[in-house]
Amino acid sequence: MTTAPTMYGAMWCKDCRRSKALLDGLGVPYVNVDLESEPDRVDEARDLAGRQNIPVISFADGLVLVEPSDEDLTAALSERGLIP
Repeated sequence: MTTAPTMYGAMWCKDCRRSKALLDGLGVPYVNVDLESEPDRVDEARDLAGRQNIPVISFADGLVLVEPSDEDLTAALSERGLIP
């Protein structure tokens, strides 16, 4: 069984809303970390990303995507067997 990715983002962020809509539309389970309601996790997201951009999507195998395009996120999901 593959572990669900974790997405760090905020509702005011257009790219976060786009990535979340893609994950939801594909039916991919994920852990959503809203950095506005969990500000203590901002450093966690920044450490994973190596910079302060969002969304940050972290996979169990260590892959971290920062502000991914829909194509890059879809490819990462497919390569990990999270979508057909």
